[in-house]
Amino acid sequence: MIDYRLLQALAAVIEQQGFEKAAQQLCLTQSAISRRIKQLESVLGQPVLLRSTPPVATAAGQRLLNHLQQVRQMEAALGLTDDPEHMVVRLATNADSLATWLPQALVLPDQPGVQFDLVVEDQSVSLKRMKQGDVMACICDVAQPVNGGAALYLGALRYRAVASQAFIQQHDLAANLAANIAAAPCLVFTQDDLLQHQYLQDIAGATPQRVHLCPSSEGFLRAIQAGLGFGLLPELQVQSYLDSGALLDLSPGYALDTPLYWHYWQTESPLLQLLRQRVGHTAKQFLYQT
Repeated sequence: MIDYRLLQALAAVIEQQGFEKAAQQLCLTQSAISRRIKQLESVLGQPVLLRSTPPVATAAGQRLLNHLQQVRQMEAALGLTDDPEHMVVRLATNADSLATWLPQALVLPDQPGVQFDLVVEDQSVSLKRMKQGDVMACICDVAQPVNGGAALYLGALRYRAVASQAFIQQHDLAANLAANIAAAPCLVFTQDDLLQHQYLQDIAGATPQRVHLCPSSEGFLRAIQAGLGFGLLPELQVQSYLDSGALLDLSPGYALDTPLYWHYWQTESPLLQLLRQRVGHTAKQFLYQT
């Protein structure tokens, strides 16, 4: 059985970004904190920290931190603590939600002490974080919950295929989109991002021939504006650019709707329940409710 004092020492080092401040927080000496970390690593038989500046949790260390947060959730659910000041909510989300509607949902006026640790993953793979126990909640496009979890349908994030006027002219897309689009360079967020592949299959029965990997929502948009390639972006993010003519819709009337689900553990604390309700309410305002 793990001594939770050791986990608290690990959490303090990560949260305070160093051994000295962690010692101050726990009213211990710096050497005592160091001994507890070494004892934890001895029990596990592997390191839990990378001794960098600031220290960084290893994969094993991160799983322990998430376990500690789940214990704190259970304590809060049982009324054993009502202190949200030390609650760090580790959440996996897709970048496009983070770039559009999600930040508004994370504002909890009645819980100003809550801290978020946001892990950005493609919506098609972020559920693996729940399965590994790395996060306390996640947003993904899979409806089936993990063991011990539940899922709430949030709505669909609508994507449109867009490009700059110069790009369209350069690649002769206005005259014959279906014939020329596959040879034109496209932007892809990561290797897990298959939205562009789906679009090309639907429009031209083809797959991308030239791809630029661009793992940044803001960079993705800027690259399309500059004419580096075409790509699919959330309607929420590009509607103003379409209205102004800064970007053009390659296939008016065509849209890809990606369903999004909020996955959470059934052992839910009042804080996580409040967050789920807030996320669900905000999603109804911004996402398509299909």
